[in-house]
Amino acid sequence: MLDQIPQDEQIDSVYTDGAYDTKQCRQVIADRQAHAVIPPRKNAKPWKDTKSSSLERNELLRTIKRLGRTLWKKWSGYHRRSLVETKMHCIKLLGDKLSARNFESQVNEIHARVAILNKFTELGRPHTRVVP
Repeated sequence: MLDQIPQDEQIDSVYTDGAYDTKQCRQVIADRQAHAVIPPRKNAKPWKDTKSSSLERNELLRTIKRLGRTLWKKWSGYHRRSLVETKMHCIKLLGDKLSARNFESQVNEIHARVAILNKFTELGRPHTRVVP
């Protein structure tokens, strides 16, 4: 996950699903000075160690218990992750493999797919106007 991003590149936040709610993942994110936005599993218990990533997660558990999971998702911006996944699904509907072989051509191919999706979205959006 983060090991593919160069060490000198700044990361603000990492949004993942609950499968990445592990000490190792949270520590890797903390080591990069990034904020982890990971919902704990439904049956999650507090961690006993005193690492900053564990303390942050334990505070998250208390917050979710107090506010509820739904409110936490809205407050934390976690819902943005599902919007991104939905858009990636739409891009994959145009083909889940790239036909271009070199990187620059692959980038152009992705740009073309995104342009097509944007056009489809524009065509499907209703045009409303106020009638006097």
